[in-house]
Amino acid sequence: MSRLIALGLALALAALPASAQNYPEKPIRIIVPFTPGSATDVVARAMAAVMTRNLGQTVIVENKPGAGGTIGAAQVAKAAPDGYTLLANSSAHTVNASIYASMPYDTVKDLPAISLLAVQPNIMVAAPSKGWKTAADYVKAAKEQPGKLTYATAGTGSGTHMNAEKFKLAASIDTVHVPYRGTPEALGDTMNGRTDIYFSPVIAALPMIRDNRVVALANGSPRRSSVLPDLPTTEEQGFKDSGYNFWVGLFAPAGTPPALIARLNTEVKKALDSTEVKERLAALGADASPTTAAEFDKIVAAEVKENAELAKKAGIKLQ
Repeated sequence: MSRLIALGLALALAALPASAQNYPEKPIRIIVPFTPGSATDVVARAMAAVMTRNLGQTVIVENKPGAGGTIGAAQVAKAAPDGYTLLANSSAHTVNASIYASMPYDTVKDLPAISLLAVQPNIMVAAPSKGWKTAADYVKAAKEQPGKLTYATAGTGSGTHMNAEKFKLAASIDTVHVPYRGTPEALGDTMNGRTDIYFSPVIAALPMIRDNRVVALANGSPRRSSVLPDLPTTEEQGFKDSGYNFWVGLFAPAGTPPALIARLNTEVKKALDSTEVKERLAALGADASPTTAAEFDKIVAAEVKENAELAKKAGIKLQ
């Protein structure tokens, strides 16, 4: 079967113009629509370093943050479909169509998938000065002070926001949303006690947890983390249906030839299968999770529908 797949890819590449057959002939840009140091940025840079060596061309990561990731995503959606401008986005990618009144691109149609890259948990953290040890401690304080406690996010509609909203609904609490430009800012203000909690990607939170700069109250994902195996999930702490999956994936502009998508998918898998990337991600609590392009397209389409329901229940809408 693998020989047949390889033959099919070879025939598809042969049918492309000469420039495509020799791909890549110049540097490849991966746009990350979030700030440097964010979980999406860390995953993209780990992969890009290995792809640069494998392809013999520089794979550059550029940060284009803003508007919940839609600014960077729109740039890629409008780029030439030649494989030289790609998008590394988080699970927030499947949320934006539900919360923005208008979008400069169609999430499913204009940005076909290349591959899922990694999955990782979000960790509910708070400053040690708060005195909380569990998610239940935060909920108790929130119910004693309705409308007073806060939760930071990496921006409206981000994966960190949706995780917090899902927990808020499950816990039946009245708390205040404080959006930031990205994870570094949100995590920094939570560490300093300016905001009460943050559902931080484990990649960013782990060093601070280990240094006791923040306290891990719960794992916000459906299952425990390999790097924090003793930390219960929010669902294990009694908050049913509060778990949220956070992922990072790679996309291309619509119209990118299927053979190029297949070539990029192969190169992504090679990078994610490398010991260097696996060790880098595992040390930060993320799991390399390559898929086929078709598999990832199905995941995206399903989550667009699921997040539309969550956004409606939470009343999340932007102009």
